[in-house]
Amino acid sequence: MSAYNDALSWAAAYCSKSEHCAADVLAKLDKYELSSAETQRLIAYLEQEKYLDEARYARSYAMDQFRFAHWGRLKIAQALRMKRISDQNIQNALEEIPHEEYMQVLRYLLQEKQKKITAKNDYEFTMKLLRFAYGRGFEPEYIRQCINFSDDF
Repeated sequence: MSAYNDALSWAAAYCSKSEHCAADVLAKLDKYELSSAETQRLIAYLEQEKYLDEARYARSYAMDQFRFAHWGRLKIAQALRMKRISDQNIQNALEEIPHEEYMQVLRYLLQEKQKKITAKNDYEFTMKLLRFAYGRGFEPEYIRQCINFSDDF
């Protein structure tokens, strides 16, 4: 069998096991030493046969990172951009995250973090909570809403 056929067989099996994007497959194809044209042909075949679907991958990735890793929309969007997912697919995937569930997760994370924070004053305490939630990828307006933080502060 040729290197192309080996790579195609491997890529089809890889994509059948779980959702992957073209960037994931390309990163793993290095070991087959395919030409650029062969690589593009392989990716096109996988997309045509629905082994790869950018929109499906974006939705799956966004929901998994939100539900299991408790990432916010900003962090999910950044990770998807790094995987070269289109802005339209990122936007569509993020819109599928239910707002009420999103806020529940944020409140839960903040409540758990509050138990572990030691601070000298209220300002330091609030800033630590803000940094934590922002680092998780949640939007500042939702963080402030959850911790009753005023913009006048």
